Amino acid sequence: MKNIILTADRPTGRLHIGHYAGSLINRVKIQNEGNYDKMYVMIADAQALGDNHDNIQKIRDNIIEVAIDYLSVGIDPDKVTIFIQSEVPELTELTFYYMNLVTLSRLTRNPTVKEEIKLRNFETSLPVGFVTYPISQAADITAFGANIIPVGDDQLPMIEQTREIVRSFNSLYGETLVEPKAVLPELEVCRRLPGTDGNAKMGKSLGNGIYLADDEKTVNQKVMSMYTDPDHIKVSDPGKIEGNVVFTYLDAFSTDEQIQKYAPEYKNLQEVKDHYSRGGLGDVKVKKILMGVLNEILTPIREKRAYYEQHKNEVYDMLFKGSDDARMAAQQTLDAVKKAMGINYRDILKK
Repeated sequence: MKNIILTADRPTGRLHIGHYAGSLINRVKIQNEGNYDKMYVMIADAQALGDNHDNIQKIRDNIIEVAIDYLSVGIDPDKVTIFIQSEVPELTELTFYYMNLVTLSRLTRNPTVKEEIKLRNFETSLPVGFVTYPISQAADITAFGANIIPVGDDQLPMIEQTREIVRSFNSLYGETLVEPKAVLPELEVCRRLPGTDGNAKMGKSLGNGIYLADDEKTVNQKVMSMYTDPDHIKVSDPGKIEGNVVFTYLDAFSTDEQIQKYAPEYKNLQEVKDHYSRGGLGDVKVKKILMGVLNEILTPIREKRAYYEQHKNEVYDMLFKGSDDARMAAQQTLDAVKKAMGINYRDILKK
């Protein structure tokens, strides 16, 4: 069986370091290792309409921003097909056919959907398009025969729902669709990075993220305002590591070499943690270590972004070419689905 990879992001804002830790690093690693037959990266603008249908400009503006973020972190369009979801209408038709394979109660039991409904205050006015986005996601995955899906752990329920849809379809109509498998980041801390305010979720709408496009001054300001240990009032006070966002980020991003570079008196992060835990190490010093680490990571990303911001036509050309390629692949799956269901009427009537 071929190894086909699909990943995606909603264009509701620029991507942040939660995306970087949770998926982008892994995508670039997989891309560069080359142990796959095809890799797709989708900008999920149609799914973003579920909670942004009254603000189309927001989605339109951020398609290019997300694409630039992709290119800036090292996703290579010569190795990966980057495309816009709405430019592949076959995905919408597949979604329609899959709707009959899922009950409404099953959709609303999906933990990811439940959390998002609560986050957006949709309990009393739930858009149908929003609650059905797990079905749309199943269409995205199956359209390309994707069997490897790099995700954060919050997306595991979505992948499981896709697997259920695939099994239901294949049981009814014969073996047609490929069942996908989720691949999580190796470091558990990277699977869902908290917001700078300590919120379990880093989100564009929550205003608690550090963005790949942020300049050095902005990054430093956000790090200085980060949630730490509220009981660590004096430098001499023992501090807590657990739940301290600064240390969570250092766990996710720092190396021993970087710790030694930005705090030469320590050999590694564990020594920093030990000092903080017993007292005598202030929050400001730990935050300055994190500033150095994050800006070291983000500087080359900023430099690439500066180029693409001046050459947006190149980015659009890349997106439209990728979308054309993706559409051809999705059409093949749609043809196979209609044939399996027995609704390929033109072929049937020809006989």
